Amino acid sequence: MPDVHIAVLAAGKGTRMRSALPKVLHRVAGIPMIDHVLTTAAAVGPQRIALVIGYQADSLRKALEPRPNLTFVVQEPQLGTAHALLTAESAFQGAQGTLLLLSGDVPLLSPETLKQLVDRHQSTGAAATVLTAVVENPHGYGRIVRTGERIARIVEERDASPAERKIREINSGIYAFALDGLFDALRGIAAENAQREYYLPDLVAIFHRKRRGVETLTVPNADEIRGVNSRAGLAETSRLLRQQKNAELMAEGVTLEDPATTYVSRDVKVGADTIIHPCVSLEGKTVIGAGCEIHSGVRIADSRVGDRVVIHNHSVVVEATIDNDAAVGPFARLRPRAHLRERAKVGNFVEVKNAELGPGSKSMHLAYLGDATIGEDVNIGAGTITCNYDGEKKHATVIEDGAFIGTDSQLIAPVKIGKGAYVGSGTTVREDVPAGALAVSAGKQRNIEGWVNKKKLKAQK
Repeated sequence: MPDVHIAVLAAGKGTRMRSALPKVLHRVAGIPMIDHVLTTAAAVGPQRIALVIGYQADSLRKALEPRPNLTFVVQEPQLGTAHALLTAESAFQGAQGTLLLLSGDVPLLSPETLKQLVDRHQSTGAAATVLTAVVENPHGYGRIVRTGERIARIVEERDASPAERKIREINSGIYAFALDGLFDALRGIAAENAQREYYLPDLVAIFHRKRRGVETLTVPNADEIRGVNSRAGLAETSRLLRQQKNAELMAEGVTLEDPATTYVSRDVKVGADTIIHPCVSLEGKTVIGAGCEIHSGVRIADSRVGDRVVIHNHSVVVEATIDNDAAVGPFARLRPRAHLRERAKVGNFVEVKNAELGPGSKSMHLAYLGDATIGEDVNIGAGTITCNYDGEKKHATVIEDGAFIGTDSQLIAPVKIGKGAYVGSGTTVREDVPAGALAVSAGKQRNIEGWVNKKKLKAQK
């Protein structure tokens, strides 16, 4: 879409949120609501995006600076929506075409609706096009006042007459404007209202007086223009987004046993024939392959999971990679840079961090594997620890193909266990173990006959 620019209003404090965090940084379905808005904005390919900030401006800059093509404009003081847009004038100096105005606290707007708004605006040659919706309960919203079929003005609820308050068509606060003459028109708005603020909707009446066309586009699903103003609204909006994502997954062949308790973030991808049990959370940029089974209580964030993987109950996987046909859990933890190769298995209360477990290798009980490279078909016994930290630096452990690590062993890194080597149970390994060797560190067992009875007699005296 040529000559499209976007301004996003995000300067407000959000008093009803009762939070020290800027309202637009609160998370909706696991993602800051402003990120939802900016992602939708990017879908129309704008030449420029200006974000109008005010309350905790530095926090917003820090959170959003990595985004490309984003200009920050500070509104201070905050004197209403018209004043906010006028503050952004310098960001669009010399720009021509269409300016879309979005609200940073309206995260459900779809890219399709935004594109339709641009199409309606550009095809009619209007000075302004207002996105509207018809709702059962219009309380709190500005009302669309029409003369016949044409929009005549927008009246805020505080300034509306009893008859106007009965109107069910509401203003979304989302507009498309022709940039030509827009900022001159904004300077003509007066603060003649109950709040003594400069209201952007007053532009509709101004354009009518100047005989410039104003159009509307009514969105069929009013949830798209739902604003977030409270914690309750935050929860409801998150629920709607999760429902939408879950519906998309099921349409693509994913089984969700209980969609109401399945939390899947916007950017997560899941392959067909994967089964997701209740109370599962899939977050960030996670990718799940086909034919997997994710059991209850599992959390996976920013990870890649191959095909036919089984993740058992209450396992946590963060920034890790799991290859085809592997198995995890229950109660396992894969930390950043953990990598399970194909057919590898980790079981209950096994923790893996910055370590690779080779094809067919397994660690089924109560182990810590950190900063390690573990080869193919290795068996890690229960209670094994790779002791990777010496108090100052982390060190690596290497376990080559076919090695067997006995129960309750400590591998003091840096150390290497050779191909096919055995480490006896209870061994503390401080030196490399050659291929095919057996490493033991415990002394010879000594049995003291009659020791128990002697202890009992001593206690009775």
